Amino acid sequence: MTSQTINAAASGTWKLGDLQVNRLGFGAMRLTQDGPAFSRDCVPGDRARAIGVLRRAVELGVNHIDTAAFYFSPLRSANELINTALSPYPDDLVIATKVGPGRSPAGEFVPHATPGQLRGQVEENLRQLGRDHLDVVNLRIVGDDSIAERFGALADLREAGLIRHLGLSNVRPHHLAEAQAIAPVVCVQNMYGLGAGPEQEAFLHTCAEQGVAFVPFYAIAGTGREAGTGGAEHEAVLAVARAHGVGAAEIRLAWTLHRGPHVLAIPGTGNPDHLTANVAAGSLRLTAEDLALLDSVAGTG
Repeated sequence: MTSQTINAAASGTWKLGDLQVNRLGFGAMRLTQDGPAFSRDCVPGDRARAIGVLRRAVELGVNHIDTAAFYFSPLRSANELINTALSPYPDDLVIATKVGPGRSPAGEFVPHATPGQLRGQVEENLRQLGRDHLDVVNLRIVGDDSIAERFGALADLREAGLIRHLGLSNVRPHHLAEAQAIAPVVCVQNMYGLGAGPEQEAFLHTCAEQGVAFVPFYAIAGTGREAGTGGAEHEAVLAVARAHGVGAAEIRLAWTLHRGPHVLAIPGTGNPDHLTANVAAGSLRLTAEDLALLDSVAGTG
């Protein structure tokens, strides 16, 4: 497949509420610095390259970008890069952001915002992105406590017109049920990929039954999380990759998308070549034999 024929539309589509997106999207976390995300030791990423990657993503049909105001490093802000690269925004572009965590002025990660602080976080995303409303806002949580008060605060902002749709990030099934009793939930973002545990597999199916998009993060990196991939790749993944003439990362993305039509992918990169490969993964059609082999690795077979 040539770069001219690669397009995220080949991954299929899903609706986040009334907003249709291609299932292969883009995550902005890695745009702001070179090296592991949220590390104090990394230098700011190349600004021109990051802007070029964002523009190229849209050229390749990506119309779902995941970001957050707390995605920043010294001298770089993911939201500001998105604004600079893509504003005025294409009519079909859906930007999803996250609130809940924050960053102190010194750059320290703060895991929880109070319900009263969430409006300020929403307004900061609006300001940075240059928008009068946010397409999707995901409440990201850490821990197992009730989210009713925090999600209720976001539901109020939705009613006020600052937010179009609401989602959840890093949650468990009872959080989804708690939120749905307050306002509609269009997506759940959780860590998921080859090798995910049975709890996440069950949650993926619960979301399918309820028509809620399941949006994995770290679908390529897995347990490497912010640091990215590392260590030896499983031989089964390499065998399928060789059969299709692609890399292991593309196979991991393709397998994730094969988990259901409601599963979206938001791989992130600051590398234009990796971007092209990631988008191309949306057109990979794995065979029954491929899936059986990969499912045996994942423990889902």
